[in-house]
Amino acid sequence: MENYNCSSLAIVKAFHYDITNFLVVVLLITKPIDYMLKINEIFKSIQGESTYAGLPCTFIRLAGCNLRCTYCDTNYAYYDGKEISDEDIVSKIEEYGVKCVEFTGGEPLLQEETPKLLKTLLDRGYDVLVETNGSICIGCLDKRLTIIMDYKSPKSGMHERMRPKNFEFLKPTDQIKFVLMDESDYTWAKEIILSNNLIEKFENILMSPAYGELSPKSLVSWVLNDNLQVRVQLQIHKYIWAPDEREGV
Repeated sequence: MENYNCSSLAIVKAFHYDITNFLVVVLLITKPIDYMLKINEIFKSIQGESTYAGLPCTFIRLAGCNLRCTYCDTNYAYYDGKEISDEDIVSKIEEYGVKCVEFTGGEPLLQEETPKLLKTLLDRGYDVLVETNGSICIGCLDKRLTIIMDYKSPKSGMHERMRPKNFEFLKPTDQIKFVLMDESDYTWAKEIILSNNLIEKFENILMSPAYGELSPKSLVSWVLNDNLQVRVQLQIHKYIWAPDEREGV
């Protein structure tokens, strides 16, 4: 009888050990795996551009960019950043408590994990904006996103890197932005708009004077002279905070 009890106890212990190991394996397989993104900064401010201008927004600025625009005002994001998990990014967004979230850079689509986080936030009911520079294919992005495509002009030095095919992937409610440095940039942008029928296809075509390079009054006069149905916009955050300040920008 004693031998039977010892054998039974050994069997029970072995069974318990196997079940415990099995459950550990199951948990490891089914637990969502955290992924990391290289983030330059996360902050809350107001939207300075686009049709969302003036609205509170949480900004996720990703590190790294594949372009080097002459007028770039965020070159500190070219390299600087730290790896942050998706869960920690979402926690920070929740902490700010703002429904509108924008992914910017740098160039946010350079990091292959970005679309996963975009989908996570969309599934949680956030209004998610992505500002991308027009050089990377956007065809695979979630259609629930609002895409703001910053299509580079000749004076940026990067216009030859643009992908006109991206126009085919945009929804009518997405936005196309042209940042202009002089009248030749304006003439070029006008030709892009007209030759691709962008005004007929999209609700919001945006034109911005490069801050400190082009007078807003000059841009407005050209638009009015041509009766061009575009929205002239200013970077209002640069009129609230100094351009060299990091606060709110």
